[in-house]
Amino acid sequence: MKDSIRHLIQHALDRLSAEGVLPAGPAPAIQVENTRDKSHGDFASNIALMLAKPAGLKPRELAEKLIAALPADAGISKVEIAGPGFLNFFQNTAALAERLDAALADERLGVRKASPLQRVVVDLSAPNLAKEMHVGHLRSTIIGDSVARVLEFLGDEVVRQNHVGDWGTQFGMLLAYMQEQPVDDGAGLSDLESFYRAAKKRFDESAEFADRARELVVRLQAGDSDCLRLWQRFNEISLSHCQGVYQRLGVKLGMDDVKGESAYNDDLPRVVEDLRAQGLLTESDGALCVFMEQFRNAEGNPLPLIVQKAGGGYLYATTDLAATRYRSRVLKADRALYFVDQRQALHFQMFFAAARLAGFVDPHFDMEHMGFGTMNGADGRPFKTRDGGTVKLVDLLDEAEQRAYALVKGKNPTLDEAELRQIAHAVGIGAVKYADLSKHRTSDYSFNFEHMLSFEGNTAPYLLYAYTRVASIFRKLDGDLDAPLEGRIALQAEQEQALAAKLAQFAEVLNGVGEKGVPHLLCAYLYDLAGLFSSFYEHCPVLTAEDPATRQSRLRLAALTGRTLRQGLQLLGLETLERM
Repeated sequence: MKDSIRHLIQHALDRLSAEGVLPAGPAPAIQVENTRDKSHGDFASNIALMLAKPAGLKPRELAEKLIAALPADAGISKVEIAGPGFLNFFQNTAALAERLDAALADERLGVRKASPLQRVVVDLSAPNLAKEMHVGHLRSTIIGDSVARVLEFLGDEVVRQNHVGDWGTQFGMLLAYMQEQPVDDGAGLSDLESFYRAAKKRFDESAEFADRARELVVRLQAGDSDCLRLWQRFNEISLSHCQGVYQRLGVKLGMDDVKGESAYNDDLPRVVEDLRAQGLLTESDGALCVFMEQFRNAEGNPLPLIVQKAGGGYLYATTDLAATRYRSRVLKADRALYFVDQRQALHFQMFFAAARLAGFVDPHFDMEHMGFGTMNGADGRPFKTRDGGTVKLVDLLDEAEQRAYALVKGKNPTLDEAELRQIAHAVGIGAVKYADLSKHRTSDYSFNFEHMLSFEGNTAPYLLYAYTRVASIFRKLDGDLDAPLEGRIALQAEQEQALAAKLAQFAEVLNGVGEKGVPHLLCAYLYDLAGLFSSFYEHCPVLTAEDPATRQSRLRLAALTGRTLRQGLQLLGLETLERM
């Protein structure tokens, strides 16, 4: 509805400009917001206040002229002036009801992308294959997965890219240790973390081992068949560990989405040569660097983007330049989203700028760093084990499911074991994911099992239970949410209108998530929707409504609420339950 109102206002502005009431030239962006007090309408705009001075009019005078110039629209019942000159728009409830009936009949719930469809690369997860996945990989994985799901639902073509760390000096150390271990059956690599620590210990303690490891790096990078065989075996086992975590998290990432650092190895010399050919390289202490005027340190000296070390080795910047060139030129993407820790912001700013400077990407190719904050412990510091070590992601998920199992069994001791385990999985994994996704992407947050497993507040258990409450209405009718329903929606009671207005915002919210890469907008929306449904259900009898038409109308509102909650939770990557 906001987009429709913006179009109406723009039409009025064009008309007033043509009449000479407004000066020629570009107008400011038209802001339309939801009102908090519904007695002042459903939407408000401050456009009259923004343009009053250049028009030489008082805001209320301009507001009156804007209202007179607004085209008629079936979705708006009236427009009023409030305060110093705000335009307040009142929705037509009959038109709103028609929109919701149409959404109920649509498998996509009336959701369409507000802007042109695109081919979007989503760079997410990207664990280092030298170790098992740890909690530091959680945010990139689940935030990227949620945004990718939303973009797909909006209609974009999404290409997931898992840019794993599968190349570099640490692999020489691992290869040397693999030569000493019987890993043909994979048993020697059943615990990647222990394997890595043992290899690192040998590297630190044995000069002979360290020399052999360095030699193996050179041989690997030169394409030695034995080294490549061992390296490939290690990657297969390591990736299978990652895939197990992805499946458990319910993340849409598979082996076909892996495009690691090694995939760009052959292109790295070409990246350097192409930069050299354009006169963009400067040698500094033996290293080859790109210096750009806009990037300087605190002393005002230019910062280097190093693309080749003095010894000839390549760095993250080189691989990232090769990857972004591939995504623009080969994948023909319109947009690339990088879900990587916020602390890497400068790196992304620099390599994005270098890629554009070198012409590696199409001028219209959007590269966006979707940075995120850290997941901290109760002490506000990055999440660690009690002895200060890195927390394995699988151990965190184990504890979440165990806690959820105890919680659900305490509430429903008569449930059979299989159903209990299924619910514990959905609640435990969902709680970990939702606690993260419900925070603003760029914010740090403190991990707290007690809060995230609570059935009160903006949590996964609360929303999963809210969905089951809606589903239970239709079970009482021996039906389900997706069964066809007779009748039409009629919005009479205040609670019906409030619920309907929120349901109508679903597409707007999803477009916001897709545009900005911020799933917390969807979390907040679903939480508000669940609360409004609870108020509606309390004040507006559904199954016991005396009038058949009212009963059908409320059943249709309940069904659309249930489908919206379910779709929203699935777009967040949460598994829904029909009962808890």
